[in-house]
Amino acid sequence: MYPIYEPIGTKEECKEVNIGFPPQQQELPGFEYKMCPRPISDNTDYIGSGKLKDKVAIITGGDSGIGRAVAYAFVKEGAHVAISYLDEHIDANETKAAIENSGGKCILIPGDLRYPSTSKEVVEKTLNTFGKIDILINNQGMQVYQESILDISIEQLTKTFETNVFGYFYLTQAVLPHLKKGATIVNTTSITSYEGNANMIDYSATNGARTSFTRSLALSLVDKGIRVNGVAPGPIWTPLQPSSQPLDEIVIFGSASPMGRAGQPFEVATSYVFLASDDSSYMTGQVLHPNGGTIVTG
Repeated sequence: MYPIYEPIGTKEECKEVNIGFPPQQQELPGFEYKMCPRPISDNTDYIGSGKLKDKVAIITGGDSGIGRAVAYAFVKEGAHVAISYLDEHIDANETKAAIENSGGKCILIPGDLRYPSTSKEVVEKTLNTFGKIDILINNQGMQVYQESILDISIEQLTKTFETNVFGYFYLTQAVLPHLKKGATIVNTTSITSYEGNANMIDYSATNGARTSFTRSLALSLVDKGIRVNGVAPGPIWTPLQPSSQPLDEIVIFGSASPMGRAGQPFEVATSYVFLASDDSSYMTGQVLHPNGGTIVTG
């Protein structure tokens, strides 16, 4: 059993400052149990209405951040979830415990989605446990802050694309033969796909690819009755931030949005519920933008 950790630091240290958050850094991939303050993944006022009753969803990066919030919301809507994650075992087991304590069903499948064999394992274990797959949430990702494109190494460039783009392709290819008419795929992309980011050029480029992947895959699968949409969050307080951004960026994180603050994971999760459910039955190839009010096109 993994313990449930409290945020590192005193209660006073973990209060949000005027804008942004207390300065903190981690190494990639980042751990939610170390964050100060913790992200808010569960909206306790949210009551499900059976929109995903008895559906089976694979959620990558579901151990923490947006993926954790999506898992919580899906379970409230009646879904069973298979959570794929890299190696953040404490975070993943916290998520699983919370789901099971609420009466939901969840399995954990660790592994590196940069490799096709991991995708095959995720699919096999999900089918062995739940017998079917109805929803795929491609959500894993990495980003690294660099002052210049000249600082982006071949190793970083390759790993970012393998994680953020190749992994989406591999898992979609592994899942697709098992999806039936009415199934849905939701891909996480980012506001950087539309605005760019001077200090995360490779990350922004992968999100451009993920947005295009979403649109192209939607066109490819529309005749099969499988819908494909995306979510492009703006600044959201997740482990990705303290593990990839310098301290001076953390303390102002989210303040540039029109709402003047970063979003919390639970504020993004309902976009995935909408796109995964029949509420969005006339939508495919589209992207939703929970980003604090920034106007983007597409």
